[in-house]
Amino acid sequence: MTEYDYWKIFPKMPKKITIGDITVRDGFQHEEKFISTEAKKFYLEELIFAGCRHIEVTNLGNPHLMPQFRDAEELLIHLRGERFREKCSRKGINYDDISLTCVTIRESAVDRAIKLKEKGIGPDRLLMMVSTEEEHHFANSGTTLPDYWKEAERCIKKCTDAGIKMNGTVSTIWGSPIGGATNMRDAIEFTKRWLEIGASDVEHADHDGSASAPDIYRYFSMVLDEIPDPRFHIAHFHETKRVGAASVLAALQAGMVNFEAALGGLGGQPANFLDDCPVKGTGEYYYEDPRYVGLVTLEDTLVQIDEMGIQHGWDVDRILWLGKKLERTMGRRLRSEAILNGRTLKEGHMEYARPGLAKRKEKLGEAPSQKLPAEWGEMAVLPERCRVSR
Repeated sequence: MTEYDYWKIFPKMPKKITIGDITVRDGFQHEEKFISTEAKKFYLEELIFAGCRHIEVTNLGNPHLMPQFRDAEELLIHLRGERFREKCSRKGINYDDISLTCVTIRESAVDRAIKLKEKGIGPDRLLMMVSTEEEHHFANSGTTLPDYWKEAERCIKKCTDAGIKMNGTVSTIWGSPIGGATNMRDAIEFTKRWLEIGASDVEHADHDGSASAPDIYRYFSMVLDEIPDPRFHIAHFHETKRVGAASVLAALQAGMVNFEAALGGLGGQPANFLDDCPVKGTGEYYYEDPRYVGLVTLEDTLVQIDEMGIQHGWDVDRILWLGKKLERTMGRRLRSEAILNGRTLKEGHMEYARPGLAKRKEKLGEAPSQKLPAEWGEMAVLPERCRVSR
């Protein structure tokens, strides 16, 4: 007989997961208009009030290259301020449960983060990133892989001394938009190297939607075979082929428990144009149409997880409301379907019912709950031709 219990079919799939949000950092970095500081504060607060406990706040790199983040320190000051702490307390949120992450691709940004920490406004966690394909890595960081690894090792030591965690991200796992096909084994080795030099955890990034569900499952199964504690790993998926939900499902089936997403499916390569002015960013875009770039949507991912019966700690309805607000902030339709169609409601939508069903059933002499003709047998009897598999 077929096994119908989903968790028996996929015994590694978790019953509880963590979803971190990266809307204000990765989501906004691709936008070609400056998102106001007040709007960023609003979304950071509301995401935390809706259940987020792991949130990327900003990028501490040079604002000349990415001016979207010229307000980085103001955002950190806001989130470290007494007013926000009091808001959390009133809502029953333990402020100490919130982890604030900043991206720091290079050592100068790490040094900046440490100085902010000394002032009492620094992040809890930083992020540095390697790509297994060196041309892509060079486009992002401006240096070679061996040189960067030495820099990352120095930075992790500095962070450890300062009481800051460091996440090591591995990118181009399933392919590079510059160099083409890659070997997943390289990413597993890079994951081990991050942990060897002291990273607290590793983000595994499908940064441009290259992966297919079988390769997602295969990779994370390989990773967890070699580094079995899933708390060390974070799954980060972009959406370019509308298969992000399949990627999330495949990672769950492999045993992953930590994920990232962004409201509206925003995100992508740092913008090389802001408002009315060209900026450096990370150079030319890797793609021709920005409508098909971005992360898996937080709204849709939460609905998917929630309807699977997996615990996640978020207020889904509040996130659907927030997703609608973000569309107004951005001034365009974003990529979430859930903010339009909502969750599958057990009570249905009776406002769409055609009037008169009860009277029609009464006129025909049918019971209110009757679904089959009264003279039919209690159970269907399949014809012989339907009982034999071919």
